[in-house]
Amino acid sequence: MAGLSLKGISKGFGATPVLGSIDLDIHDGEFLALVGPSGCGKSTLLRIIAGLERQDQGSVSIGNAAVDHLRPHERKVAMVFQNYALYPHMTVFQNMALPLTMSRLNLLERLPLLGLLSSRKRAVMKKIDEQVQAVAAQLQIQPFGTRRPGQLSGGQRQRVALGRAMVRDPDVFLMDEPLSNLDAKLRVHMRAELAELHARLGVTMIYVTHDQIEAMTMANRLAVMDQGAILQLGTPTEVYERPASIVVAQFIGSPGINLLPARVATADAILLFGETLPAQLGLPANEEITLGVRPEAVRLVPLPGDWRIPCKFKRRENLGSESILHFALRDVPATTVLCKIANEEASAWAVQPGSPVSLAVAATDCHFFDQKGWRVDPVRTGTASLAKADVPRTTAGVVA
Repeated sequence: MAGLSLKGISKGFGATPVLGSIDLDIHDGEFLALVGPSGCGKSTLLRIIAGLERQDQGSVSIGNAAVDHLRPHERKVAMVFQNYALYPHMTVFQNMALPLTMSRLNLLERLPLLGLLSSRKRAVMKKIDEQVQAVAAQLQIQPFGTRRPGQLSGGQRQRVALGRAMVRDPDVFLMDEPLSNLDAKLRVHMRAELAELHARLGVTMIYVTHDQIEAMTMANRLAVMDQGAILQLGTPTEVYERPASIVVAQFIGSPGINLLPARVATADAILLFGETLPAQLGLPANEEITLGVRPEAVRLVPLPGDWRIPCKFKRRENLGSESILHFALRDVPATTVLCKIANEEASAWAVQPGSPVSLAVAATDCHFFDQKGWRVDPVRTGTASLAKADVPRTTAGVVA
C-alpha cells in the first residue's frame, strides 16, 4: 500500500485546457472520491495517475517515489473502467488471470503449444490459479469462473473487473465511474460492497464519479472538481456543511441548495426581502450576495429568531417517507424554494397551491457567498458567533 501525491498537474488537449495546476495529497489507505460534473477533468486526472495520459506539467508520486517516467504496468496501480474492459472470448478466470500471465510469463511461454513444454510455465500458472481462486472467493464469483462475460449480469461483470484489479496486489486502486452502467438497485448494493472491500483490504482507492451519493456514502474525503480545478477538499460532512463555493453547494446535497438574493446593508446587517437582519460578513455596504439554505433546514413553522422567506406554495413531491415542497419566491416568482420534511408533517400541512406562506430558517443554517461565488463566514449572525474559516478564494488546486 502507498499514498499518492500530485504536484502542479496541468493538462490540455490542443488549445483547450483541461487541468490547471492540480495539487493533491492522498493518504495511504484512504478512499478518496474525485467528484464533479461531466467534463470537469476528473477522469483525465485519473488517467494521468495511471500513466495512460501524460501531463503537460507537474509530477505524480506513489509512496514518495516519482512515477512519471514509468509506464502504466510499472506503476503498481490497477484501474477499473466504466465499461469493465473484459475480453468477451475469455472465461471469468482467464480475464482475472490475464494481468499475471502477461507479467510473469515470457513471450514463448504465452504461446499455446510451445508453452505446454515448459515446466516453469506449469509452476507459474499453478501459482496464478491459486491467486485467482483466492480473489474469486473474496468476491464470491467462484461459481462463474468458467463463464464468459456475456453470460454474466452487470453486477457479476463488475466483480470480475474488480477481481482482475485485485490479483495484481496494487498499491493504488483507480476506479473510473465503475457503477454508472448498473441499475439503481444494483448500484446501491455495489456501493456497499465497494465500501466493505476497501475496509477489508485497507488499500488506497481513488474513485471518479459524477454521482454525489456514491461519493458521499463511500469516500473518506471528497475532492470536488469543476473546470479543471479542485474547488474543495474535505470529508463528506465538511463539504456538505461548509461548502467553499456556490458551485460546491449546488453539486453536493440532494435536493440542491436554495439560493436567494440578498445584499449587505451595513457592516452589521444584510437586507433580505426588504428586512434588515443581523449578519456581520466583513463585506462592503451595498454588495450583492447570495444566501444559501439547504431544503432540510427550511421550516414551515417558525421558531423565535428565525428569518422569514416570503413565498407562494406550488406543489408537493411525495417520496414515501418524506416530501419535498416546492415554493415560488413572492418577489422573484421564477426562483423555486424547496423544503424537505417528513411525510407526516407535510400531510398535516393543509395549504392550497397558490397560497402565500412565510417559510422560516435559522440564521445559523444559512450559507453566504460573495459576488464571485466564494463562501463568506460571518463573525455574527443573529445571536450566534461563528469562527472565521480559511476558505480558498481561488480556482487553483487545494492541497490536503
